[in-house]
Amino acid sequence: MKRPIAISDSANFYVSAERIFDPTLKNVPVIVLSNNDGCAVARSDEAKALGIKMGEPLHLIRDKIEAHGVRVFSSNYTLYGDISRRVVEVYEDFTPNVEIYSIDECFLDFTGFPDRTAHARAMRAAVLRRIGVPVRVGIAPTKTLAKCANDIAKRNPIFAGVLDMMDDALADWLLPMVPVGDLWGVGRQTEKKLHGVGIRTAAELRDMPLRQARSLGTVVLERTVLELQGEPCLSFDEVEPQRKGMAVTRSAGKPMTDFDTLFQAITAHATRAAEKLRQHGLVAGTLTVFFHTNRHRMDRPQYAGSRSTRMTPMSSDTFDLVEAARRCAQAAWPKDQSRAFGFTKAGVLLDDLLRLEDRPLTLFDAQNPKSQSLMTALDQVNQRFGKKTMVLASEGMKRSWKLRSDHKSPRYTTRLSDLPVVR
Repeated sequence: MKRPIAISDSANFYVSAERIFDPTLKNVPVIVLSNNDGCAVARSDEAKALGIKMGEPLHLIRDKIEAHGVRVFSSNYTLYGDISRRVVEVYEDFTPNVEIYSIDECFLDFTGFPDRTAHARAMRAAVLRRIGVPVRVGIAPTKTLAKCANDIAKRNPIFAGVLDMMDDALADWLLPMVPVGDLWGVGRQTEKKLHGVGIRTAAELRDMPLRQARSLGTVVLERTVLELQGEPCLSFDEVEPQRKGMAVTRSAGKPMTDFDTLFQAITAHATRAAEKLRQHGLVAGTLTVFFHTNRHRMDRPQYAGSRSTRMTPMSSDTFDLVEAARRCAQAAWPKDQSRAFGFTKAGVLLDDLLRLEDRPLTLFDAQNPKSQSLMTALDQVNQRFGKKTMVLASEGMKRSWKLRSDHKSPRYTTRLSDLPVVR
């Protein structure tokens, strides 16, 4: 028996989340911008119809925005993350096994449901009624085929948002109409190689000899071929795999020209990384700090700095990570002080992650109970009274490096002062 795997994704998720609390956004063009209000990363169907492309810089579409009344929003990740969590809670009412793939996509185990299409439609209706976000569902015996079914359901109204492609005959009819470049896991370079040997549709790739697929696109393409044939190669992760690495990076609202300002940003990133480690019960063995100037401004002095250090002992303590980050930042800071560098991005990377109870100990590495109590208190204060209620002094107060977000909507679901008011 083939195991039915479904994938449900939210339609234009960031835009849909904004529309939940603002009815005036319905049926009008809306875009959501990337960090620092740089470019469009989410577009409503109306905005797509105007020719606004994914990733198009804001300054290149201002005329179009003004001419057509496009509503513009800065990314509101607090809102989007909370809406995503609520959507997953609805999914969990319809299946015991949910694998979160991204903020707007989840794989679902549909084993045991006699009428999968009716079950998926009931789930879609529940998400729309309880959360207000439209979703589409694709069902198939493998993740690749499920993604393909989801894309087909997304683009063809005849399926009413749900496509069950467990039937091989239905897959045989639909796959010849799917361009090979639209498949999950087929990038642009691989698409060019496939076109070079006459493979242009998903059906043609499915029928490709496995040895040829491996020679053309390594084992990754071979697995895609097998998945298109209905043989699962990508497991359904009912238990979240342990993270191997972690990154906290941000662009700056304006260039950072002195070390103190740069280190304020790095402190904030290291603090957030430490919080994430503790949330997952992990400790880090290696920390890397990086920062660089705007690579696209060739008229300005260019510099990129990066340094790594071992965490001994491995730690998730905010003070430990910030102190290690300071050493790295000082070592990477440019020695040429005669040039005014403006750093536009910085970040902290953590590697060699282990569960707290699995970390290697030496004779002198006994854990400090005061450190654990302090971190617990710090997390509880920030959870109860809001993020950044209590921070390290080295993060600063003015935070001039913060991201530019001139069009940000309220945090409707996570901040009392932002609750919508009905008069």
